[in-house]
Amino acid sequence: MGIFDSVFGKKEKVVEEKKQLPWVHLESLEQLEGITEKSNHRTQVIYKHSTTCGISSMTLRMFSDAYDMDTECDLYFLTIQSHRDISNAVASQFGVRHESPQLLIIKDGKVTFHTSHGAISDVNLKDYV
Repeated sequence: MGIFDSVFGKKEKVVEEKKQLPWVHLESLEQLEGITEKSNHRTQVIYKHSTTCGISSMTLRMFSDAYDMDTECDLYFLTIQSHRDISNAVASQFGVRHESPQLLIIKDGKVTFHTSHGAISDVNLKDYV
């Protein structure tokens, strides 16, 4: 092995650490009510994700890679296939047409910004918090 290392160069494995975003899974209508209340004191963010959509998976990966862990907000993750009732309630309560993937920023009980699909990856949350 030593001779091959000197001829071909020793290759070291590079292991990339994936950062774990502080997602709170949005799984009840009570949580949605809490988000509205909490938004009066701290920015709340909802990411609506489709497990069957390749664009949603790609966008989530890009959003996660770009997310700054120092951002002062609460992140909620809503899987629409599992919680369509909550997704519908989000659309109704905040007056924003459902799309997926979709990112909603909530302050003072109202959506102050929302976007969907590939445009999510261009969002710098700190601009809206």
